[in-house]
Amino acid sequence: MLNRVILIGRLTRDPELRTTNTGKSVVSFSIAVNKLRKPQDPSQPDADFFRITAWERTAEYVSNYLTKGRLVAVEGRLEVRKFVDNSGANREVTEVVADNVQGLDRPRDDSSAGDSHAPAAGGRASASVAPSADEYDPFADE
Repeated sequence: MLNRVILIGRLTRDPELRTTNTGKSVVSFSIAVNKLRKPQDPSQPDADFFRITAWERTAEYVSNYLTKGRLVAVEGRLEVRKFVDNSGANREVTEVVADNVQGLDRPRDDSSAGDSHAPAAGGRASASVAPSADEYDPFADE
């Protein structure tokens, strides 16, 4: 038997980080995943929305680096929880418990004042010095 889910979508809201009574970090967020075909009826949504929960290190990564609108890949498993709500009605929630979450786009930088890839003072960039870990940008144009 196999229960694996891989989704790529955009965060619909900022993640909410909480800490359990035992000290574990847990984050909740939702993503919107575009449907392959647009619905014929314009009143129907053209995306599916999924609740995501992540724990511990993954939760801290999501909370620290991802915000509403960011494109993410989520890998995990489906989980169905049953509970009784405040009004006494039985409820059932299906969510993805994420093992791995990765940001797939760059965070938006509204300030374009400083260009970290400008050439050095002599007019040439130094090719022999590798960028430090803080300066490395895997999405930068070569």
